This record gives sequence, C-alpha cells and structure tokens, in this order.
Amino acid sequence: TKVPADEEPSGSSSSSISGLRSVPASFPPPELSGPGLCSECRLVEVHGVKVASFSVDGQELICLPQVFDLFLKHLVGGLHTVYTKLKRLDISPVVCTVEQVRVLRGLGAIQPGVNRCKLISRKDFETLYQDCTSARSVDLCSASLAPSLFFSVAPCLFRS
Repeated sequence: TKVPADEEPSGSSSSSISGLRSVPASFPPPELSGPGLCSECRLVEVHGVKVASFSVDGQELICLPQVFDLFLKHLVGGLHTVYTKLKRLDISPVVCTVEQVRVLRGLGAIQPGVNRCKLISRKDFETLYQDCTSARSVDLCSASLAPSLFFSVAPCLFRS
C-alpha cells in the first residue's frame, strides 16, 4: 500500500526516508512478510538519514542504490565505479529478491522502473564510504599539488 507523502495512516508509527514517502516503520506489515515471501523491511539510520534495510540471515543489509544516491554519487563517477570499488575491496553485495525489490520501489527507495537491486551490510558500506571519501581527498590533493610538482620536476627535464 502506497502512502502519499502528506498523509499518514492513522494509528501507525512512521518514519520517513530522506525526501521519500512517509511509511510505517515496518513495511510491509509483518503479516505480509515472512519466510518464502519477503524479509521485513525497516528504516534504519545511516549517517543521520533513514534508509531501507532488510534482515537477511540475521544480518542487517541496506539498499545499495539508495545509499549511493544519498551519500556516494557526489564522490564518485557513478554506480559502475561503486561496483568496481566493491570488487577491489572484496565486498560482495547480496542480490535482492523480487519481493524485496517491490518493497523498495513501494517505499521510493529505488526508482519505479528498477527491477534489480543489491543490498550491502553497514560494515561494508562504511568500508566503501571510507574508500570513496579518502579517494576523493587524494584526488583533490594530487590535483592541487600537480602544478607545483610539474614546476619542481620540469627544470630537470630542460637541462642540457
């Protein structure tokens, strides 16, 4: 059941995902989830923002495209870059089930046309986030040092 952003079902506690619909704190309701259908989706706080999360084999996994959109897209070229980093960091995201994808679309955590999604543990997300932020600072430092490095090396190149 979709809940418009400006309405909240009466009698339900709710949380909101940053910039997305207001939804019950547990979605879908427990009676609609369970073994064989879909694990229960919860909203959890990551870096001060609510994101979609599933418990898979006792481990809390968060929606990778959603955390990319919220935290990483301004740091890296695109989602492809994130997958390259995950491979280098030896992090293997978990592929969402069809039911999980439906829930994430219903929450607005992923775009309506998306039919595949991956989940990542918080620990792995923090590793990825650290890699993206440190790579960004290295890029900025090397860009600011490049002119001075050129001028300090260039005289050696022009000596006869």
